[in-house]
Amino acid sequence: MTTSSAPQEALRVIPLGGLGDIGRNMMLYEIGNQAIAVDCGLMFPDDEHLGVDIIIPDFSYLRDDPSRLQALFLTHGHEDHIGAAAFLLREFPVPVFCTRLTRGLLQVKLRDHNLQDKIEVRVVEPGQTINIGPFGVEFFSVSHSIPDSAGMIIHTPHGPVVHTGDFKIDHTPVMGQHTDLTRLAEIGRDGA
Repeated sequence: MTTSSAPQEALRVIPLGGLGDIGRNMMLYEIGNQAIAVDCGLMFPDDEHLGVDIIIPDFSYLRDDPSRLQALFLTHGHEDHIGAAAFLLREFPVPVFCTRLTRGLLQVKLRDHNLQDKIEVRVVEPGQTINIGPFGVEFFSVSHSIPDSAGMIIHTPHGPVVHTGDFKIDHTPVMGQHTDLTRLAEIGRDGA
């Protein structure tokens, strides 16, 4: 938290896809002229989308000022969360932060788009925090139907924002990866 009496720039939370849909998940967090994105998925078309192969988030907002996007964070490797990442990264070559399995799945997509040597993809472990501009993005473990899933606690000058991604409460997960309810309780107890 900032102790200065100067007014802070607002935190803007901007969905570029995914709300009200099953697919094309992408959320932008922005303070001033610096933004981070969480997830960048695709959606498969319905019967009324004749001739359409995939549907991706709308990047128009980012095109207005391409320098505002600082990084892409990925919660897990399902198509509705990473399927459009190569399309975003082709236009906005920012670093990507994700877990090990998600990195492996993303690298296949980057290779398919000839981006494998152009995009920095860094593995992040649960409990680790990545600082980008006014954001500190802390990864925490979540249980989901795909291993190596993560949620994120996005620390901002306005307080933390919890971005869970997809998760479930499973007390006997197949791979032993539980949702870190203790960390979520700590954030809640601190007044988030």
